[in-house]
Amino acid sequence: MRRKSRILLCFAVLWVLGIAYYFYSGTTLSRKDDWSGINSNRIQSHSNADDKAHSLETLPPGKVRWQDFDQDLYLGATAVRPGQDPYARNKFNQVESDKLRMDRSVPDTRHDHCRHKQWRTDLSASSVVITFHNEARSALLRTVVSVLKKSPPHLVKEIILVDDYSDNPEDGALLGKIEKVRVLRNDRREGLMRSRVRGADAATASVLTFLDSHCECNEHWLEPLLERVAEDKTRVVSPIIDVINMDNFQYVGASADLKGEISFRVWQCGGSLEIIPCSRVGHVFRKQHPYTFPGGSGTVFARNTRRAAEVWMDDFKNFYYAAVPSARNVPYGNIQSRLEMKKRLGCKPFKWYLENVYPELRVPDHQDIAFGALQQGQNCLDTLGHFADGVVGVYECHNAGGNQVPIQSKVLNSLMSGVAAEHWVMDSAVTLGQFK
Repeated sequence: MRRKSRILLCFAVLWVLGIAYYFYSGTTLSRKDDWSGINSNRIQSHSNADDKAHSLETLPPGKVRWQDFDQDLYLGATAVRPGQDPYARNKFNQVESDKLRMDRSVPDTRHDHCRHKQWRTDLSASSVVITFHNEARSALLRTVVSVLKKSPPHLVKEIILVDDYSDNPEDGALLGKIEKVRVLRNDRREGLMRSRVRGADAATASVLTFLDSHCECNEHWLEPLLERVAEDKTRVVSPIIDVINMDNFQYVGASADLKGEISFRVWQCGGSLEIIPCSRVGHVFRKQHPYTFPGGSGTVFARNTRRAAEVWMDDFKNFYYAAVPSARNVPYGNIQSRLEMKKRLGCKPFKWYLENVYPELRVPDHQDIAFGALQQGQNCLDTLGHFADGVVGVYECHNAGGNQVPIQSKVLNSLMSGVAAEHWVMDSAVTLGQFK
């Protein structure tokens, strides 16, 4: 009996020890798991910190990642004060622009086919040139950040900001702290094209990309452009331009059917110009410029278009002058170097351009006997903005061509200006400016 009691006691002790061991082991394992989790978190934390430290180590002195740029501090100095007109400085709603984060998301407006396309991995990096003059800081910052955020890092070698003599030099200088951003400042107003040329001269990449200073790049905007250029170095390519509303900054996808640039010099000198549907970039369209042009915007436009006509249109420039007679009075400067370049590059004549690039354009020929305004007193025959099948009328002569330049043809024996002949209404006493 006593022996059985001892045996039962031994079993009881062993059972208690077993239970104790079980709980001890479980607690130990749990603590071990906890410590393992803590150590794992510490390792992950250290890994993230190491990655960021490594990223910072690769940045030149004084540079920061765009994610670390202080947007609020940058925008604070030029914020619209209470009572001020939010449209006054930039001709778009600066208050709404300033509310947006520099890395805001915009709708992906690409076609589904574009979203699933795999782009080449051996593309050359690009220098992105952005020129600006008195641009809203929020719009300029979003342009820069969208380039860095929406582009593969290895495809953006640098962003060159060309400050075309803005009133506040810090508009651009402060952005020079961001990784890959270089800032050049003109010591006087040079204008858009000369500023872009300066940026191009300073670029170090083999491919140049030009952006306005109030844009937002969409998803994978750069790869489609670079891939087309990689296939043919003579190509000049452009994205489809989406619309950013100037009032509320809503991003709206543009129609893929929009017509693009028809640059004379690109086509005539052996290149081609393409609009790439898989590349989308948003642009703020304003109703007027927020800054002035030396001599006025009308004079600048007339000068530039007259230079283009004189250099590239050969004898067809006479049609330009007939349509815009006031352009004859606008000085256009010395174009000798442009003509020599045209000859050196073996550029094709404008007739080739009309026959091969834009054959749809109806150009007056030997069958057209007169070209000019039909005038009676102070009034001229005018299409009034109507197109085919529209009704024409009379309007005060403005001598700027456009709606007031019909063509009289021997073949049709009618007046042609995109309006059906039966809708022309003429008085018997009119004068017709002869085309020379």
